[in-house]
Amino acid sequence: MKIIKTERRLCTCCMEEHEVKMVRIRERNIFKGVPVEYDAEYFYCDRADETYADEQQISQNDIAMKNAYRAHEGLLTSDQIASLRARYGISQSDLCLLLGWGAKTITRYESHQVQDIAHDTILRKLDADPEWFLKLLQAAKGSLSPASYSKYLEAGTTLFEQDHDLYLKSAIMAKYARYGQNAEFNGNAALSLDVVVDMIRYYANSPLVTSLYRVKLMKLLWYADALSYKRRGHAISGLVYRALPMGAVPVAYESIVDLSAIHCEEIDMGDGTGYRFMPTEDKTYPTLTSEDREILDAVIQRFGRASKNEIVETMHREDAYTETAPNDIIQFKYVASLSLT
Repeated sequence: MKIIKTERRLCTCCMEEHEVKMVRIRERNIFKGVPVEYDAEYFYCDRADETYADEQQISQNDIAMKNAYRAHEGLLTSDQIASLRARYGISQSDLCLLLGWGAKTITRYESHQVQDIAHDTILRKLDADPEWFLKLLQAAKGSLSPASYSKYLEAGTTLFEQDHDLYLKSAIMAKYARYGQNAEFNGNAALSLDVVVDMIRYYANSPLVTSLYRVKLMKLLWYADALSYKRRGHAISGLVYRALPMGAVPVAYESIVDLSAIHCEEIDMGDGTGYRFMPTEDKTYPTLTSEDREILDAVIQRFGRASKNEIVETMHREDAYTETAPNDIIQFKYVASLSLT
């Protein structure tokens, strides 16, 4: 028995007012044929040497017992269900509406009723898959108030973007694992995707950079890392570049430009689709040092208003490109002769 706190109150055990202890006791019980252990809370009257519980404690102890059973059976506890719902900021009744369940189902699951395996599986899927939540939300849009729909949409979208970014970042880092120890490949810098994002936003937000499409952006990134290596002995981003027909292109560039903090819009180019990088509201770049920005500004000064063809042609004349076999990794040792100083 562990004493939690002591307070003066009317003791309903001896019916006298005195200092009453609130205690925590490790209990053992049988629920649905399964032995469970859990912490229960009681009041303790030292005059009668007895424990007793009020209605609130009786309810809490019952939930604690059923949560112990849930944990034993691999089911979500009532607290976990409440936490899942809180992630989306959705009410108990509206979540039931989305899932097509009875209006009080979630209320019961967050308290005394133990959910079945089928419902538990659905709740776990919802917790792990914000995209599915957004699909359910869209289907139920007509049954929700505009304010509630907007609130849930914002929460679900934020979670989806976070999960999407985590997956992308994990996939990108996995592709870079083999290059981590090769300074000639990564420019003597560990890959930081936060830095890469800030570099891209810095370019996109600059009024001196025009027509920032994917091909041009890839070259601007390389020139910044190459110039940094030439000046300081290390790149800015840690990106690894291949020599492709249009010049230097970072490994996993398709995933990098899909990160949520990077704003990109599709443009119909007549004979295909172009991807133009757009300014962002956030004009701060916490991962970039003043020296990093000076290097980016030097690249912008040289290539900010250049066309795609102009920067590609310049890239094709760099020793780093001409000395590298097609599709091979461009080694930073070649940037000593970089056209930028």
